[in-house]
Amino acid sequence: MNLFDIVFRPDKEEMSQKADIAQAANLLEIGEFQLLQLAYREWFGHDLPDEQINQVFAVYIASQEAPDWAVRYARHIIELDARERLDKNRPHYHRYDSNYRVRVPQGRRQFIMAALFCGLVVFGGVALASLIAASPTSILPPYFEPSELVQQR
Repeated sequence: MNLFDIVFRPDKEEMSQKADIAQAANLLEIGEFQLLQLAYREWFGHDLPDEQINQVFAVYIASQEAPDWAVRYARHIIELDARERLDKNRPHYHRYDSNYRVRVPQGRRQFIMAALFCGLVVFGGVALASLIAASPTSILPPYFEPSELVQQR
């Protein structure tokens, strides 16, 4: 199967083992390559050796078949999701993901507090500046005094 077959007949890929790996990777919100690394570690008990990384991924991309250990791991992830027992935020699933961050539990509250503080500083500054200006000609800066504005004839 080549790229044109998949583009014109996407249902063909859905029937393949690669679709299971892609679905599992999407459930965990990681890349397929990372899923292969996780599957290798789960199956063999150690990380994929550096000299085999490119070989395993190239074979996976080039052929329609995926390694048996990867397919089993992907189906296990899909099964966990079907039983609603999959915790995609577990650090175990993101060990190869350098951009992974856990959400702050009170993130919404902290955002609201920061936004209120910024608003207070901005509007407080404008209010303070308008009080300091003796007789401003406008509500917002720049504050010109009537004596600074020269009438042109």
